[in-house]
Amino acid sequence: MKQIIRIGLDTSKHIFQLHGVDAAEQVALRKRLGRKAMLEFFAKLPPTVVGIEACGVAHHWARVLGELGHEVKLIAPQHVKPYVKRNKNDGRDAEGLCEAMSRPTMRFVPVKTAEQQAALMLAGLREQMIARRTQISNTIRGYAAEFGIAVAQGLNQIEPLLARLAQDQSVPELARDLFALQGRDYAQLQMELKAIEVKLRAWHRSNADSRRLAQIPGVGPVGATALVMKMPDPRGFASGRHFAAWLGLTPKDHSTAGKTRLGKITRAGDERLRSVLVAGATAVIQQATHGRGHPSPWLVALLKRKPPKLAAVALANKTARIAWKLMATGESYDGARMPGASALAA
Repeated sequence: MKQIIRIGLDTSKHIFQLHGVDAAEQVALRKRLGRKAMLEFFAKLPPTVVGIEACGVAHHWARVLGELGHEVKLIAPQHVKPYVKRNKNDGRDAEGLCEAMSRPTMRFVPVKTAEQQAALMLAGLREQMIARRTQISNTIRGYAAEFGIAVAQGLNQIEPLLARLAQDQSVPELARDLFALQGRDYAQLQMELKAIEVKLRAWHRSNADSRRLAQIPGVGPVGATALVMKMPDPRGFASGRHFAAWLGLTPKDHSTAGKTRLGKITRAGDERLRSVLVAGATAVIQQATHGRGHPSPWLVALLKRKPPKLAAVALANKTARIAWKLMATGESYDGARMPGASALAA
């Protein structure tokens, strides 16, 4: 067999397609293997570069193949697609991966450790539980409204509403039983969510980067943990602007013939992280507009020119850049040196 310099590996649950090339960029390998056979093949193969499309299991296989001495590079699916020829199948996917990873300007996804994936799992479960809590509370409100019972907004109104429904004899007995069932689900979910948040706060306190990022106005523990979990390698971005662009906080560029046309933000990248930063920036602006804190001249001038929602996106962009700077350099936040994002004293 010719010396293989690069392999594209298309993964699935049980079948793995391999496409390798030699130093002359000629096809030297085309194989379709099962899980066990794939591991045995790479265990015997001299160290080489392996490309895998970034997905849920890609980080696991990257760690496994890395332990066997291979260099693994993960590529985002949207960067592989242009290299896949017509009539898509596993073989062409592997070939497209092999071709994409050879490009000198290709961007790769950092391989996460098992601990980093566990932290992301913690954040993901919290998001799911919050969504389920919102769903259950809205369901209770909706059914209660069908019986002519309405309450003010807020999660703190749900338990009093359930107590009221349990004693309201005008509500049919069957409905009261079903409201009680939903109430038990809601209470159980609240307990589980509190336990998850205790673990999240403990993770935040144990991570030095997260503690430093929480000092940025509008970030806080939730935003700080999200930034650290989802940006494990800040040096993968050339600058803070590249990180903000990855989050989708920069405008769409549709320019041609020397004419610059900038549109709305791209909304690319991680939706949850972007929403957390925008929500934090919105809170900062609300405090500033109510006369609390010490708004920076930059933010005050921006609010005079732009509506609050647009200003919140601009502030989230600046916050993302500052967060990247702190993680890349190991510095701590200093409002005097970084006044642009500071709208609160502390």
